[in-house]
Amino acid sequence: MLHATGLSYVWRAVVVIGCLAVTGKAVPQTVDVAPDVATVPGVVIDHVPAHTKQFVGSPTIVILPDGSYVTAHDFFGPGSTEWTAAVTDIFSSVDRGTTWTKISRVEGAFWSNLFVHDGVLYLMGTTKHHGPLVIRRSRDGGRSWTDPTDAKTGLLADGQFHTAPMPVLVHGGRLWRAVEDASGGKEWGKRYMAMMASVPVDADLLDRGNWTFSNAIPRNASWLDGKFTGWLEGNAVATADGRVLDILRVEAGSIEKAAIVSISADGTTASFDPASGFIDLPGSATKFTIRRDPRTETAGAKPVWWMLSNAAPPVVAVTKDWNRMRNTLALLRSEDLRTWELRSVVLHHPERQRHGFQYVDWLFDGDDLVVVSRTAFDDAEGGAHDYHDANYLTFHRVKDFRSRSMDDSCVDPKSLGW
Repeated sequence: MLHATGLSYVWRAVVVIGCLAVTGKAVPQTVDVAPDVATVPGVVIDHVPAHTKQFVGSPTIVILPDGSYVTAHDFFGPGSTEWTAAVTDIFSSVDRGTTWTKISRVEGAFWSNLFVHDGVLYLMGTTKHHGPLVIRRSRDGGRSWTDPTDAKTGLLADGQFHTAPMPVLVHGGRLWRAVEDASGGKEWGKRYMAMMASVPVDADLLDRGNWTFSNAIPRNASWLDGKFTGWLEGNAVATADGRVLDILRVEAGSIEKAAIVSISADGTTASFDPASGFIDLPGSATKFTIRRDPRTETAGAKPVWWMLSNAAPPVVAVTKDWNRMRNTLALLRSEDLRTWELRSVVLHHPERQRHGFQYVDWLFDGDDLVVVSRTAFDDAEGGAHDYHDANYLTFHRVKDFRSRSMDDSCVDPKSLGW
Protein backbone atom coordinates (compact mmCIF):
# COMPACT_ATOMS: atom_id res chain seq x y z
CA MET A 1 0.00 0.00 0.00
CA LEU A 2 1.14 3.55 -0.70
CA HIS A 3 0.48 5.85 2.22
CA ALA A 4 0.41 9.64 2.40
CA THR A 5 3.10 10.62 4.88
CA GLY A 6 3.87 14.28 5.44
CA LEU A 7 2.12 15.23 2.20
CA SER A 8 -0.89 17.17 3.39
CA TYR A 9 -1.06 20.88 2.76
CA VAL A 10 -3.71 23.44 1.88
CA TRP A 11 -3.39 26.43 -0.44
CA ARG A 12 -4.48 29.60 1.38
CA ALA A 13 -6.78 32.30 0.13
CA VAL A 14 -6.16 35.04 -2.42
CA VAL A 15 -8.77 36.72 -4.62
CA VAL A 16 -8.62 36.12 -8.36
CA ILE A 17 -10.67 37.10 -11.34
CA GLY A 18 -10.88 35.33 -14.64
CA CYS A 19 -12.95 34.53 -17.67
CA LEU A 20 -14.85 31.65 -16.12
CA ALA A 21 -18.57 31.69 -16.68
CA VAL A 22 -19.76 30.63 -13.23
CA THR A 23 -23.05 32.52 -13.36
CA GLY A 24 -22.68 33.67 -16.94
CA LYS A 25 -20.24 36.52 -16.26
CA ALA A 26 -16.67 36.88 -15.06
CA VAL A 27 -16.84 37.29 -11.28
CA PRO A 28 -14.33 37.56 -8.43
CA GLN A 29 -13.69 34.27 -6.69
CA THR A 30 -11.99 33.34 -3.46
CA VAL A 31 -9.19 30.94 -4.20
CA ASP A 32 -6.62 29.06 -2.13
CA VAL A 33 -3.19 29.70 -3.61
CA ALA A 34 0.41 29.99 -2.54
CA PRO A 35 1.65 33.57 -2.02
CA ASP A 36 3.72 33.65 -5.21
CA VAL A 37 1.00 32.37 -7.55
CA ALA A 38 -0.53 34.83 -9.99
CA THR A 39 -4.26 35.32 -10.38
CA VAL A 40 -5.83 32.75 -12.69
CA PRO A 41 -9.42 31.77 -13.47
CA GLY A 42 -10.95 29.27 -11.08
CA VAL A 43 -9.45 27.73 -7.96
CA VAL A 44 -5.77 26.86 -8.04
CA ILE A 45 -5.28 23.30 -6.79
CA ASP A 46 -1.60 22.99 -7.66
CA HIS A 47 1.11 25.16 -9.18
CA VAL A 48 4.29 23.80 -10.77
CA PRO A 49 6.62 26.59 -11.98
CA ALA A 50 8.11 26.21 -15.46
CA HIS A 51 11.70 26.35 -14.16
CA THR A 52 11.23 22.84 -12.69
CA LYS A 53 10.85 21.51 -16.25
CA GLN A 54 7.94 19.51 -14.91
CA PHE A 55 4.47 20.25 -16.24
CA VAL A 56 0.95 19.53 -15.04
CA GLY A 57 -0.78 16.72 -16.94
CA SER A 58 -3.81 14.44 -16.88
CA PRO A 59 -6.36 16.28 -14.70
CA THR A 60 -9.13 14.02 -13.37
CA ILE A 61 -11.94 14.44 -10.85
CA VAL A 62 -14.52 12.33 -8.98
CA ILE A 63 -17.24 12.96 -6.43
CA LEU A 64 -17.15 10.44 -3.57
CA PRO A 65 -20.32 9.02 -1.98
CA ASP A 66 -19.87 11.37 0.99
CA GLY A 67 -19.96 14.39 -1.35
CA SER A 68 -16.26 15.24 -1.16
CA TYR A 69 -14.25 15.78 -4.32
CA VAL A 70 -11.02 14.04 -5.24
CA THR A 71 -8.80 15.17 -8.09
CA ALA A 72 -5.37 14.23 -9.42
CA HIS A 73 -2.73 15.14 -11.96
CA ASP A 74 0.55 13.66 -13.14
CA PHE A 75 3.83 15.32 -14.10
CA PHE A 76 5.41 15.28 -17.55
CA GLY A 77 8.36 17.03 -19.15
CA PRO A 78 12.17 16.71 -19.09
CA GLY A 79 12.35 17.27 -15.33
CA SER A 80 9.86 14.51 -14.59
CA THR A 81 10.04 10.73 -14.41
CA GLU A 82 7.33 10.17 -17.01
CA TRP A 83 9.48 7.74 -19.05
CA THR A 84 10.55 5.54 -16.13
CA ALA A 85 8.01 5.58 -13.27
CA ALA A 86 5.61 8.51 -13.51
CA VAL A 87 4.18 10.32 -10.48
CA THR A 88 0.57 11.31 -9.81
CA ASP A 89 -0.51 13.58 -6.94
CA ILE A 90 -3.94 13.22 -5.33
CA PHE A 91 -5.94 16.10 -3.79
CA SER A 92 -9.17 16.28 -1.80
CA SER A 93 -11.80 18.96 -1.15
CA VAL A 94 -14.49 18.72 1.52
CA ASP A 95 -16.05 22.13 0.73
CA ARG A 96 -17.16 21.57 -2.88
CA GLY A 97 -13.94 22.79 -4.44
CA THR A 98 -13.29 25.97 -2.47
CA THR A 99 -10.10 24.60 -0.87
CA TRP A 100 -7.96 21.59 -1.64
CA THR A 101 -5.54 19.43 0.33
CA LYS A 102 -2.91 17.12 -1.10
CA ILE A 103 -3.52 13.68 0.42
CA SER A 104 -1.18 11.27 -1.37
CA ARG A 105 1.37 10.66 -4.10
CA VAL A 106 1.23 7.57 -6.30
CA GLU A 107 4.44 6.29 -7.86
CA GLY A 108 4.11 4.57 -11.23
CA ALA A 109 0.88 6.24 -12.36
CA PHE A 110 0.52 8.18 -15.62
CA TRP A 111 -2.34 9.27 -17.93
CA SER A 112 -4.75 8.02 -15.26
CA ASN A 113 -8.42 8.67 -14.51
CA LEU A 114 -10.20 8.49 -11.18
CA PHE A 115 -13.61 6.83 -10.98
CA VAL A 116 -15.94 5.46 -8.32
CA HIS A 117 -17.57 2.03 -8.59
CA ASP A 118 -19.73 0.46 -5.88
CA GLY A 119 -18.65 3.25 -3.55
CA VAL A 120 -14.93 2.49 -3.99
CA LEU A 121 -12.35 4.78 -5.60
CA TYR A 122 -10.16 3.57 -8.49
CA LEU A 123 -7.26 5.00 -10.51
CA MET A 124 -6.70 3.56 -14.00
CA GLY A 125 -3.97 4.38 -16.52
CA THR A 126 -0.40 3.43 -17.37
CA THR A 127 2.70 3.24 -15.19
CA LYS A 128 4.68 5.62 -17.41
CA HIS A 129 4.75 7.12 -20.90
CA HIS A 130 3.70 4.17 -23.09
CA GLY A 131 3.78 1.80 -20.14
CA PRO A 132 1.66 -1.21 -19.11
CA LEU A 133 -2.02 -0.69 -18.31
CA VAL A 134 -2.80 -0.79 -14.58
CA ILE A 135 -5.59 -0.12 -12.10
CA ARG A 136 -5.42 0.73 -8.39
CA ARG A 137 -8.04 0.76 -5.64
CA SER A 138 -8.41 3.00 -2.61
CA ARG A 139 -10.82 2.31 0.24
CA ASP A 140 -9.97 5.48 2.18
CA GLY A 141 -10.79 8.23 -0.30
CA GLY A 142 -7.42 8.29 -2.07
CA ARG A 143 -5.07 8.40 0.90
CA SER A 144 -3.67 4.94 0.25
CA TRP A 145 -3.66 2.74 -2.83
CA THR A 146 -3.13 -0.87 -3.83
CA ASP A 147 0.04 -1.70 -5.76
CA PRO A 148 -0.46 -3.35 -9.21
CA THR A 149 2.37 -5.86 -9.00
CA ASP A 150 0.79 -8.75 -10.92
CA ALA A 151 -2.28 -9.95 -12.81
CA LYS A 152 -4.28 -10.39 -9.61
CA THR A 153 -3.52 -6.99 -8.10
CA GLY A 154 -4.15 -4.57 -10.97
CA LEU A 155 -1.61 -5.23 -13.74
CA LEU A 156 -4.20 -5.44 -16.51
CA ALA A 157 -2.02 -5.65 -19.61
CA ASP A 158 1.70 -5.77 -20.29
CA GLY A 159 3.09 -3.90 -23.27
CA GLN A 160 2.81 -0.29 -24.41
CA PHE A 161 -0.38 1.71 -24.05
CA HIS A 162 -1.57 5.28 -24.48
CA THR A 163 -4.53 6.94 -22.81
CA ALA A 164 -5.65 10.00 -20.83
CA PRO A 165 -8.17 10.55 -18.02
CA MET A 166 -11.10 9.25 -20.10
CA PRO A 167 -14.60 8.37 -18.86
CA VAL A 168 -15.54 4.95 -17.51
CA LEU A 169 -18.95 4.02 -18.92
CA VAL A 170 -21.34 1.78 -16.97
CA HIS A 171 -23.60 0.07 -19.47
CA GLY A 172 -25.11 -3.34 -20.12
CA GLY A 173 -23.76 -4.87 -16.93
CA ARG A 174 -20.18 -3.88 -17.74
CA LEU A 175 -17.67 -1.09 -17.20
CA TRP A 176 -16.16 0.21 -20.45
CA ARG A 177 -12.90 2.14 -20.82
CA ALA A 178 -11.29 3.19 -24.12
CA VAL A 179 -7.49 2.91 -24.45
CA GLU A 180 -4.95 2.86 -27.27
CA ASP A 181 -2.41 0.15 -27.98
CA ALA A 182 0.84 2.06 -28.57
CA SER A 183 2.84 -0.80 -30.07
CA GLY A 184 2.19 0.16 -33.69
CA GLY A 185 5.55 1.78 -34.36
CA LYS A 186 7.57 4.63 -32.85
CA GLU A 187 5.91 7.83 -34.11
CA TRP A 188 3.39 9.78 -32.03
CA GLY A 189 -0.13 9.37 -33.34
CA LYS A 190 0.77 6.90 -36.04
CA ARG A 191 1.60 4.21 -33.48
CA TYR A 192 -1.75 4.34 -31.67
CA MET A 193 -4.40 1.68 -32.27
CA ALA A 194 -7.96 2.17 -31.01
CA MET A 195 -9.38 -0.46 -28.65
CA MET A 196 -11.80 -0.96 -25.75
CA ALA A 197 -11.38 -2.64 -22.36
CA SER A 198 -14.39 -3.84 -20.38
CA VAL A 199 -15.21 -5.82 -17.24
CA PRO A 200 -18.42 -7.10 -15.58
CA VAL A 201 -19.79 -4.69 -12.97
CA ASP A 202 -19.75 -7.35 -10.25
CA ALA A 203 -16.18 -8.55 -10.93
CA ASP A 204 -12.96 -7.86 -9.06
CA LEU A 205 -11.58 -4.99 -11.12
CA LEU A 206 -8.00 -5.73 -10.04
CA ASP A 207 -8.05 -9.24 -11.54
CA ARG A 208 -6.80 -9.23 -15.14
CA GLY A 209 -8.73 -12.42 -15.85
CA ASN A 210 -12.03 -10.58 -15.53
CA TRP A 211 -11.24 -8.04 -18.24
CA THR A 212 -12.03 -8.31 -21.95
CA PHE A 213 -9.99 -6.43 -24.55
CA SER A 214 -11.19 -5.81 -28.08
CA ASN A 215 -8.97 -6.05 -31.12
CA ALA A 216 -6.87 -2.94 -31.76
CA ILE A 217 -7.51 -0.98 -34.98
CA PRO A 218 -4.41 0.65 -36.54
CA ARG A 219 -4.42 3.88 -38.53
CA ASN A 220 -4.77 3.91 -42.26
CA ALA A 221 -2.62 6.60 -43.87
CA SER A 222 -5.09 6.97 -46.77
CA TRP A 223 -7.96 8.16 -44.57
CA LEU A 224 -9.05 11.81 -44.76
CA ASP A 225 -7.41 12.36 -48.13
CA GLY A 226 -4.10 11.07 -46.85
CA LYS A 227 -3.94 13.55 -43.94
CA PHE A 228 -4.83 11.08 -41.20
CA THR A 229 -1.97 10.89 -38.70
CA GLY A 230 -3.67 9.03 -35.88
CA TRP A 231 -6.40 8.75 -33.30
CA LEU A 232 -6.18 8.83 -29.53
CA GLU A 233 -7.92 9.60 -26.22
CA GLY A 234 -11.15 7.77 -26.98
CA ASN A 235 -14.42 8.16 -25.07
CA ALA A 236 -16.52 5.12 -24.19
CA VAL A 237 -20.10 6.16 -24.99
CA ALA A 238 -23.41 4.27 -25.25
CA THR A 239 -25.90 5.31 -27.94
CA ALA A 240 -29.62 5.75 -27.34
CA ASP A 241 -30.23 2.25 -28.73
CA GLY A 242 -27.61 0.67 -26.48
CA ARG A 243 -24.59 0.31 -28.77
CA VAL A 244 -21.14 1.05 -27.35
CA LEU A 245 -18.90 3.45 -29.25
CA ASP A 246 -15.35 4.70 -28.92
CA ILE A 247 -15.33 8.37 -29.98
CA LEU A 248 -11.75 9.52 -30.52
CA ARG A 249 -9.74 12.65 -31.02
CA VAL A 250 -8.18 12.74 -34.50
CA GLU A 251 -4.88 14.25 -35.65
CA ALA A 252 -5.18 15.14 -39.34
CA GLY A 253 -3.37 18.41 -39.94
CA SER A 254 -5.68 21.03 -41.45
CA ILE A 255 -8.75 18.75 -41.15
CA GLU A 256 -10.75 18.85 -37.91
CA LYS A 257 -12.61 15.58 -37.36
CA ALA A 258 -13.45 13.05 -34.65
CA ALA A 259 -13.74 9.30 -35.27
CA ILE A 260 -16.47 6.88 -34.16
CA VAL A 261 -15.41 3.27 -33.64
CA SER A 262 -18.10 0.64 -33.00
CA ILE A 263 -17.68 -1.96 -30.24
CA SER A 264 -19.51 -5.29 -30.13
CA ALA A 265 -21.89 -6.01 -27.24
CA ASP A 266 -19.47 -8.54 -25.72
CA GLY A 267 -16.54 -6.14 -25.96
CA THR A 268 -14.39 -8.37 -28.16
CA THR A 269 -14.65 -6.62 -31.52
CA ALA A 270 -13.88 -3.06 -32.57
CA SER A 271 -14.73 -1.97 -36.11
CA PHE A 272 -14.48 1.24 -38.12
CA ASP A 273 -16.03 2.42 -41.38
CA PRO A 274 -14.08 5.43 -42.74
CA ALA A 275 -16.98 6.31 -45.05
CA SER A 276 -19.28 7.12 -42.12
CA GLY A 277 -17.03 7.07 -39.07
CA PHE A 278 -15.58 10.59 -39.27
CA ILE A 279 -17.67 13.47 -37.93
CA ASP A 280 -17.30 17.23 -37.61
CA LEU A 281 -16.72 18.12 -33.96
CA PRO A 282 -15.39 21.50 -32.78
CA GLY A 283 -12.26 20.99 -30.68
CA SER A 284 -11.73 17.40 -31.76
CA ALA A 285 -8.02 17.91 -32.50
CA THR A 286 -7.41 18.07 -28.75
CA LYS A 287 -8.64 15.88 -25.88
CA PHE A 288 -12.36 16.10 -25.13
CA THR A 289 -14.69 14.30 -22.72
CA ILE A 290 -18.27 13.24 -23.49
CA ARG A 291 -20.90 12.28 -20.91
CA ARG A 292 -24.64 11.67 -21.14
CA ASP A 293 -26.87 13.97 -19.12
CA PRO A 294 -28.15 11.85 -16.19
CA ARG A 295 -31.54 13.56 -16.46
CA THR A 296 -32.00 11.88 -19.85
CA GLU A 297 -31.16 8.34 -18.75
CA THR A 298 -34.68 7.44 -17.61
CA ALA A 299 -36.79 5.19 -19.82
CA GLY A 300 -38.30 7.07 -22.73
CA ALA A 301 -36.26 10.24 -22.21
CA LYS A 302 -34.65 11.86 -25.22
CA PRO A 303 -30.90 11.46 -24.78
CA VAL A 304 -28.60 14.45 -24.47
CA TRP A 305 -24.81 14.41 -24.30
CA TRP A 306 -22.52 17.23 -23.15
CA MET A 307 -18.90 17.97 -23.89
CA LEU A 308 -16.23 20.52 -23.03
CA SER A 309 -13.70 21.06 -25.81
CA ASN A 310 -11.13 23.51 -27.15
CA ALA A 311 -13.41 24.72 -29.91
CA ALA A 312 -11.48 27.25 -32.00
CA PRO A 313 -13.15 30.67 -32.45
CA PRO A 314 -13.76 31.60 -36.09
CA VAL A 315 -11.34 34.55 -35.85
CA VAL A 316 -8.44 32.11 -35.46
CA ALA A 317 -9.90 28.96 -37.00
CA VAL A 318 -8.84 30.18 -40.43
CA THR A 319 -5.29 29.14 -39.52
CA LYS A 320 -6.50 25.51 -39.16
CA ASP A 321 -3.82 25.05 -36.51
CA TRP A 322 -6.32 22.98 -34.54
CA ASN A 323 -3.99 21.14 -32.16
CA ARG A 324 -2.39 24.34 -30.85
CA MET A 325 -5.50 26.39 -30.08
CA ARG A 326 -6.22 25.64 -26.45
CA ASN A 327 -6.91 29.09 -25.02
CA THR A 328 -10.68 28.72 -25.45
CA LEU A 329 -12.88 26.17 -23.66
CA ALA A 330 -16.45 25.74 -24.85
CA LEU A 331 -19.56 23.85 -23.78
CA LEU A 332 -21.24 21.74 -26.49
CA ARG A 333 -24.45 19.69 -26.60
CA SER A 334 -25.64 16.84 -28.81
CA GLU A 335 -28.77 14.71 -29.17
CA ASP A 336 -27.23 12.10 -31.50
CA LEU A 337 -23.44 12.06 -30.84
CA ARG A 338 -22.80 13.14 -34.44
CA THR A 339 -24.04 16.73 -34.55
CA TRP A 340 -22.80 19.11 -31.87
CA GLU A 341 -24.19 22.52 -30.91
CA LEU A 342 -21.92 25.18 -29.41
CA ARG A 343 -23.72 26.46 -26.30
CA SER A 344 -21.33 28.78 -24.47
CA VAL A 345 -17.71 29.89 -24.07
CA VAL A 346 -16.63 28.87 -20.57
CA LEU A 347 -12.97 29.94 -20.47
CA HIS A 348 -10.95 32.17 -22.76
CA HIS A 349 -7.70 34.10 -22.89
CA PRO A 350 -6.88 36.27 -25.93
CA GLU A 351 -3.24 35.13 -26.11
CA ARG A 352 -2.79 31.52 -27.22
CA GLN A 353 0.96 30.85 -27.31
CA ARG A 354 1.37 30.65 -23.51
CA HIS A 355 -2.20 30.21 -22.28
CA GLY A 356 -4.36 27.10 -22.34
CA PHE A 357 -7.31 25.39 -20.63
CA GLN A 358 -6.89 21.85 -21.83
CA TYR A 359 -7.36 18.16 -21.11
CA VAL A 360 -10.26 19.10 -18.89
CA ASP A 361 -12.13 16.42 -16.97
CA TRP A 362 -15.58 17.16 -15.61
CA LEU A 363 -18.63 15.70 -13.90
CA PHE A 364 -22.29 16.52 -13.43
CA ASP A 365 -23.04 17.95 -9.99
CA GLY A 366 -26.77 18.65 -10.00
CA ASP A 367 -27.34 21.71 -12.18
CA ASP A 368 -23.61 22.42 -12.36
CA LEU A 369 -20.53 20.98 -13.99
CA VAL A 370 -17.41 20.59 -11.86
CA VAL A 371 -14.27 20.84 -13.95
CA VAL A 372 -10.52 20.40 -13.54
CA SER A 373 -8.13 21.83 -16.11
CA ARG A 374 -4.52 21.52 -17.13
CA THR A 375 -4.02 25.28 -17.24
CA ALA A 376 -1.17 27.30 -18.73
CA PHE A 377 -1.29 30.81 -17.34
CA ASP A 378 0.73 33.71 -15.95
CA ASP A 379 2.58 33.42 -12.65
CA ALA A 380 5.19 35.34 -10.68
CA GLU A 381 8.03 33.55 -12.51
CA GLY A 382 6.99 34.51 -16.02
CA GLY A 383 4.18 32.08 -16.69
CA ALA A 384 3.95 28.73 -18.40
CA HIS A 385 6.66 27.44 -20.72
CA ASP A 386 4.03 27.45 -23.48
CA TYR A 387 0.33 26.70 -23.96
CA HIS A 388 0.99 22.93 -23.88
CA ASP A 389 3.33 22.76 -20.88
CA ALA A 390 0.85 23.76 -18.19
CA ASN A 391 1.90 25.17 -14.82
CA TYR A 392 -1.44 24.89 -12.96
CA LEU A 393 -4.13 22.42 -12.02
CA THR A 394 -7.31 24.49 -11.64
CA PHE A 395 -10.87 23.78 -10.53
CA HIS A 396 -13.96 25.42 -12.04
CA ARG A 397 -17.70 25.28 -11.53
CA VAL A 398 -20.02 25.97 -14.46
CA LYS A 399 -23.36 26.83 -12.92
CA ASP A 400 -26.72 26.04 -14.50
CA PHE A 401 -25.02 24.55 -17.53
CA ARG A 402 -28.23 23.26 -19.14
CA SER A 403 -29.65 26.77 -19.50
CA ARG A 404 -26.48 28.39 -20.80
CA SER A 405 -26.39 30.15 -24.16
CA MET A 406 -23.79 32.08 -26.10
CA ASP A 407 -25.04 35.21 -24.36
CA ASP A 408 -23.80 33.71 -21.09
CA SER A 409 -20.25 33.32 -22.40
CA CYS A 410 -17.37 34.68 -20.37
CA VAL A 411 -16.35 36.81 -23.35
CA ASP A 412 -18.41 38.52 -26.03
CA PRO A 413 -18.76 35.71 -28.61
CA LYS A 414 -19.06 38.24 -31.42
CA SER A 415 -15.52 39.39 -30.70
CA LEU A 416 -14.40 35.83 -31.48
CA GLY A 417 -16.43 35.58 -34.66
CA TRP A 418 -19.33 33.52 -33.23
